[in-house]
Amino acid sequence: MEREFILIKPDAVQRGLVGEIIKRIERTGLKLIAMKFIQVTKEQAEKHYEIHKERPFYPGLVSFITSGPTVAIAVEGMNAVVKTRNLVGATNPKDAAPGSIRGDFGLDIGRNMVHASDSVENAKIELAIYFTEEEYKSWSPVTDAWLYE
Repeated sequence: MEREFILIKPDAVQRGLVGEIIKRIERTGLKLIAMKFIQVTKEQAEKHYEIHKERPFYPGLVSFITSGPTVAIAVEGMNAVVKTRNLVGATNPKDAAPGSIRGDFGLDIGRNMVHASDSVENAKIELAIYFTEEEYKSWSPVTDAWLYE
């Protein structure tokens, strides 16, 4: 089982898409193990986007992600990163497949509604920015026996 980090960004919160996004995550068969409604701090944002620190768009990333409330989510499941990346869609909504979150709701590359870690390694790093181990809730859906061999 993999863990994946998803952040519903301020634009999706403002547009009232939180429930729709969570519904789509759950429908993939991924299991929610932690979730919280937060205001990302400047320190969290700087850690989160550290890999982009030298890029010209870095200040805008930090400014936007701290501009309003977000929903931080930890999910768990088989191939969680790949499933989530497919669900989220391409970074630029104009390139995102129909049926993906960004393909269906995205309007602008700078306001692309949701972040999902791009690798298992990055998921571990990003999850640690937003969650402690004590915040994860381990549970097993009764449907697992019907979904996995």
